[in-house]
Amino acid sequence: MPISIPNAFQIDRRRLLAASASLPFTGLLANAAQAAGVTAADWPATLRTARGQTVYFNAWAGSERINAYLQWAAVELEKRHGVKLEHVKVSDTAEVVKRVRAEKQAGRNTDGSVDAVWINGENFLAMRRDALLFGPFAEALPNFANVDTVGKPTTRIDFSQAVDGMEAPWGMAQLTFFADSKVVTQAPRSMAEWVAYAKAKPGRMTYPKPPNFHGTTFLKQMLLEAVSSTSADRAAFYQPVKSDEFAKLTAPLWATLDGVHPKLWREGKQFPATNAAMRQMLSDGELHISLTFNPNEAANEIAAKRLPESVVSWQHTAGTLGNTHFLAIAYNARAKEGAQVLINFLMSPEAQARKANIQFWGDPTVLAVDRLPAADKALFAQGAAPGTVLQAAPALAEPHASWVEALEREWLKRYGQ
Repeated sequence: MPISIPNAFQIDRRRLLAASASLPFTGLLANAAQAAGVTAADWPATLRTARGQTVYFNAWAGSERINAYLQWAAVELEKRHGVKLEHVKVSDTAEVVKRVRAEKQAGRNTDGSVDAVWINGENFLAMRRDALLFGPFAEALPNFANVDTVGKPTTRIDFSQAVDGMEAPWGMAQLTFFADSKVVTQAPRSMAEWVAYAKAKPGRMTYPKPPNFHGTTFLKQMLLEAVSSTSADRAAFYQPVKSDEFAKLTAPLWATLDGVHPKLWREGKQFPATNAAMRQMLSDGELHISLTFNPNEAANEIAAKRLPESVVSWQHTAGTLGNTHFLAIAYNARAKEGAQVLINFLMSPEAQARKANIQFWGDPTVLAVDRLPAADKALFAQGAAPGTVLQAAPALAEPHASWVEALEREWLKRYGQ
């Protein structure tokens, strides 16, 4: 079955805008200061205290493969560290946030029902705003040293907000393109090449209609590539959008779209509703290239016999938009030490390699594999499954959340039917 970042971790972007507006960076630091932090020197004591603890890990349970992976982790964690893992299966992480908030309001500050939680985006911002998280702890964990914070900068940034060690990176998501190599013999490695291909193959290219998440992601990718790649030129996109600058800053995007839309599927007058619809259109031969935010989507679809083995995936050479999903600890967790041991194990090369393996899950690693010792690096040399990204590109940080609604509103004004 195809594995993707679950709906529980997708962002309700309009609520995120409201959350971001009420959550200045200084406020985040203040909340962090209220929580009990840890240091690397504490680790031996943490291991001793954790032995015998039970960690209640609240995590999405909508995938048999993910559930099986966590069962494997539970066996290994108890065998190696004497820590018992209980997977509390949830369908919506927002419900976990509500539960911890209710416990705080009731004064239940030391024996909470949540130890660790799989989280990112809006839910992280909400827990941080309300001081519901333990930490900072993440960067004191021994295995954080292997995290790729340079090539994967979103391991320290959660949708334009600094993480500050209040959650630990667990897996990656990144804008990825895929196509049948028998049809597309030379994959476009930039938006300029994508546009050129669309003009050369009329009617065979498109993107999902914004405000669909993948459609808006496509717009943001094209916007970033339409301007110079220097940080100075892109800096404005990582600040709240200013109405008096919006038209000038986005002019290259609209000029590009105006030029290519007549060459798209149905002459750019209609757009698929979702990337899933695009994937089916590609399978049917109606489109040449599709897109996803899960680098292993094509590989999973091939394994499920819904796409041919000749399908290949790629990312733009200079990078594509990406984000990270994380693990956090509740401020009132009963097993804070056990939760840290769990999270450290889940960031280990062994656990990350198994998670990245398409046979078990297919979730991209947060580690800098090239920096690992030879024995650990070998764990990732499982042989690339058909459809996987063979050469990962840098992950570009998401623009400030306020750009989402502004771009969608302007796109609908210009091109909405």
